[in-house]
Amino acid sequence: MRFFNITGIAESGSAISLFFIAMPLKYIGGNEILVEIIGPIHGLLWISYIALLGIGYIRKEWNIRALVLGGFLSILPGGPIWLERRIRNEEYPSSIS
Repeated sequence: MRFFNITGIAESGSAISLFFIAMPLKYIGGNEILVEIIGPIHGLLWISYIALLGIGYIRKEWNIRALVLGGFLSILPGGPIWLERRIRNEEYPSSIS
């Protein structure tokens, strides 16, 4: 569970840096180097986050709503952090509502 939390925070940070730093520099400044570096890192973190979400669903018996909500929130910058805090504040991960 701790690795899921760390991955969610790292994925959110990479998404924010990609969307709000690297992409503007690419399209406004014409410098593609940050997108070439941060893009694959963000992709790897996102795939890891989705895989860990699936593992959590299987091992921790999270409900399908938590799985769908986690998948949806993974596409929003900061979404995994919100979900991680919600899971941490719940007594049981399967009770996400």
